[in-house]
Order: sequence, then C-alpha cells, then structure tokens
Amino acid sequence: MTSPLLCLVVDDSRVIRRVAVDMLQSLGFATAEAEHGLAAVKFCRTNVPDFVLLDWNMPEMDGITCLRALRAMDLEPPPRVVMCTTESGMPKICEALEAGADEYIMKPYDRNVLLDKLELLGLVARA
Repeated sequence: MTSPLLCLVVDDSRVIRRVAVDMLQSLGFATAEAEHGLAAVKFCRTNVPDFVLLDWNMPEMDGITCLRALRAMDLEPPPRVVMCTTESGMPKICEALEAGADEYIMKPYDRNVLLDKLELLGLVARA
C-alpha cells in the first residue's frame, strides 16, 4: 500500500489552516502545517511535500517570497504549489505563476474548488 501524498498548508491563520487540513485529510492526504513562509522553507529542507497550499499575505515571509525560495531550493521532486489568497488582480496571479506557482485559488474556497485544482494537477482522481 502506498503512503498518502503530503500537503504542507502554509497560512498565518490557524482557522484557515485547520479548515484546509480537514478538507485535505477528507481527500486522503497527509498534512503538515506552517504559520508563515519561513517555517515552510525550514520544513521543506528536511521534508519535501508533494504539494504546498500557500497563502500570499503572511508575516515573517510572505507567500511569493516563500514560493521563490522553494523554487530556488531545487527540491526533488519539486512540490506542486497552489497559491491560495484573496489577491485577485491579474498582475498578482501572473506574478505567482511566473514565480513558479502551479495553480491559484481565490479565498474563500470550498472543498470542490480545492478538489478541482488538485485534479487539474493530477494529484487526485475523482471517484
């Protein structure tokens, strides 16, 4: 039996992390949490997640800086990164994609929106 895929949920809101973790665990993922980008980078030095659900606006290190740091780390295999934020302007979306984000989710989101993005990335298959 294969082990579940690991998702690192990075958000400064404990409530948002809890909701995301609950959704991901209901989809069969193993989860880990980080409260800001610096903690996420530190985590990824020793544990490479399969994907990262990454908030943009956080203290210590914001999501876009974290994304650039993760891409510069040459992790193998590189985790898929889904930016998850209230930043809805096309310039911000383009900035995230150019920095290496694989997908982009607008807050607030629900389980179906998350599932759609994970399906697009090939991380889940609908039953």
